Amino acid sequence: SVSLSSKDQAEMDPADMEDVEEVEEEETGEDENSKARQLTVQMMQNPQILAALQERLDGLNGSPSGYMESLPKVVKRRVNALKNLQVKCAHIEAKFYEEVHELERKYAALYQPLFDKRSDIVKAAYEPTDEECEWKADEEEELTDEMKEKAKLEEEKKDEEKEDPKGIPEFWLTVFKNVDLLSDMLQEHDEPILKHLQDIKVKFSDPGQPMSFTLEFHFEPNEFFTNTVLTKTYKMRSEPDENDPFSFDGPEIMSCTGCTIDWTKGKNVTLKTIKKKQKHKGRGTVRTVTKTVPNDSFFNFFTPPEGKNNRDEDSEAILAADFEIGHFIRERIVPRAVLYFTGEAIEDDDDDEGEEEADEENDPDYDPKVRTHTPPKDLCCCEKDLTQQFSTLLAQDFLTGGNG
Repeated sequence: SVSLSSKDQAEMDPADMEDVEEVEEEETGEDENSKARQLTVQMMQNPQILAALQERLDGLNGSPSGYMESLPKVVKRRVNALKNLQVKCAHIEAKFYEEVHELERKYAALYQPLFDKRSDIVKAAYEPTDEECEWKADEEEELTDEMKEKAKLEEEKKDEEKEDPKGIPEFWLTVFKNVDLLSDMLQEHDEPILKHLQDIKVKFSDPGQPMSFTLEFHFEPNEFFTNTVLTKTYKMRSEPDENDPFSFDGPEIMSCTGCTIDWTKGKNVTLKTIKKKQKHKGRGTVRTVTKTVPNDSFFNFFTPPEGKNNRDEDSEAILAADFEIGHFIRERIVPRAVLYFTGEAIEDDDDDEGEEEADEENDPDYDPKVRTHTPPKDLCCCEKDLTQQFSTLLAQDFLTGGNG
């Protein structure tokens, strides 16, 4: 290979440079290990060999053991009877989850007055009484009389210096920023908008209707869009798949539907305008082209890919992350918002994870080599790198109409 000096490299025009495949040099030796490594590298670079290996591995997954094949015919018949019983169990389990959904809907109505009052306090529609504001701290958090007095004086001084704030400013924005799963979706240009978010509500489908839930994001009037409520609806199914009944593990989300955001002109943070200069190769003339391209934003959450047909891997990844985020908001954020605002819920999650790890380490039968992967609680079963790409993928899918 020819090495260029730093001066030569600096003088090269990037346009004259071509992308070349990066090849890792192999040691040349006559030993068997070296030859085996070279052969492995060559095999791994051959797409036909890789495809054959993958096909072979796929065939091994779920294949019956030799023991099952060796069973007498009369025993296999009885095993088939057990499988039929298992299918019936799956259908009973499906009914169980349907009733759980009805219970959730019933108790959601009992929680709602408390959540409404929470919303009123956050947006300054209601001022809590002294009695409602009393909170007994844990013993380790209690302050001495001297420290209490000092804190009181400092608080009074701050109150004099600034205007009395209304409600709890930036409540939901702070919640989002405190949770990794949501903060990964946030961009700097999203924050001024989310300061206007006043409440998040969960609405369950009516009795007798197909199983679903809707997340409602309530905003105060703002300069960014005219909507007062943005919605995201998740349609679920609690029914074993006829072709694969043994895979049933509770309700699955079949699809999700966002909403149209009525952006004020020039305020749409999900798109950005870029200018590119293009030089004509023959004439040498230069022109400036303006293009609208996708922009990373939390608000891409409201434009998910729809429909189940012709989904590519990117769309599947988007939906996988989307479903986990929707469930997390519904099951954790809405019911425990104040604890995510203060950070206490995050500390509890960390403590739980620490206890689980300690239990595993203290278990004499625990072998870290065969440890199964357990995703962090705040990510559910969604990998964190999915959420970091979530907004970009959504925006690209939206602009291309879900075709690429």
